Amino acid sequence: MLYLGSRTTNTIMTHHSDQRAYFFKIDITIKKIRNALQKHLTEAGFDLTVDQWVLIDHIHRQPRISQNELAEITFKDPPTVTRIIDLLEKKELVGRAPAAGDRRKFNLSLTEKGEAVYEKAFPIVAEIRRKGWGDLEESDYQHFVRIMDSIYSNFS
Repeated sequence: MLYLGSRTTNTIMTHHSDQRAYFFKIDITIKKIRNALQKHLTEAGFDLTVDQWVLIDHIHRQPRISQNELAEITFKDPPTVTRIIDLLEKKELVGRAPAAGDRRKFNLSLTEKGEAVYEKAFPIVAEIRRKGWGDLEESDYQHFVRIMDSIYSNFS
């Protein structure tokens, strides 16, 4: 306790990160990127949200991924993934197939239409990524990943 005349206050130990709103900076940067991507996808005529794109991208990279695995790697809760997959299935972009040996599980894959959407949308996504990175160097990327991995592991 610190005594200040007639007032008593608790002393607060500070750390150099206390005054830096780095989580806010990360959050607003992510929102800016998501908004830019959504705008470009919409302007290009895609009937996709960024969250739908994220699932399509992962399913493209890992055909026959289960819904639970997809939820884990995208950090989305299973009911949200189910809801998004239901929408993508209605749009005929994703197909579900029962998993071998477990009738409760479904493996996901892109349909032909889904693959075509992926192939057309990916250049837009890549352009947004390039724009965001601008003139930063590979070494900047390595530092960025190291810092983000460090922050992430501090909460694991």
